[in-house]
Amino acid sequence: MKILDLSEQKCVPCEVGGKPLDAEEAAFYSKDVPEWHVAAGGGKISRAFRFKDFKGAMAFANKVAALAEEEGHHPDMIIKYGEADIELWTHAVGGLSVNDFILAAKIDKLV
Repeated sequence: MKILDLSEQKCVPCEVGGKPLDAEEAAFYSKDVPEWHVAAGGGKISRAFRFKDFKGAMAFANKVAALAEEEGHHPDMIIKYGEADIELWTHAVGGLSVNDFILAAKIDKLV
């Protein structure tokens, strides 16, 4: 049986009050998105993407927005000149879920 990589999976709705991933589970999924940083405490993952100018950062942010809509899972984004900072966490569970790592893997493929 072939195991799909995270970028081939689909985000699924999480139940409010569900259990977030623990540190061991987050570490397991982090292996598939090595350029993403797990925050102290393990509640969020983030990555800064660099571009040559503001227009490049905005074009990327628009691609991320379209992907987020398709997946039904939305990141926090800060767009600066030549940079897009993305942070993922699952509000419904108050921390990380598999969806965060799925979306991170899909975002990585946009670059």
